[in-house]
Amino acid sequence: MDPKNFKVPIDALRPQARPGMFREFDATELYCPKCKQAVPVRKRLLLVIPEGDKYEYLCGYCSTSVGTKIDKQVTSMGIIR
Repeated sequence: MDPKNFKVPIDALRPQARPGMFREFDATELYCPKCKQAVPVRKRLLLVIPEGDKYEYLCGYCSTSVGTKIDKQVTSMGIIR
């Protein structure tokens, strides 16, 4: 087989969803507009909403908010009466 004429099916290039693959990531560094560089970040719980827990990323040096994330892997809790 001539390697120049070899064609890979387009489906072979797409990652397949398999159990155990990463679905969400946590940031360790983000760009801070105040410090004007990529900095280590701290993750702080901001809100608990029906879509999941909303977290805020804060600059490790000046505590400026540099981003947010909604963690959708939260098990729903019932209402306590």
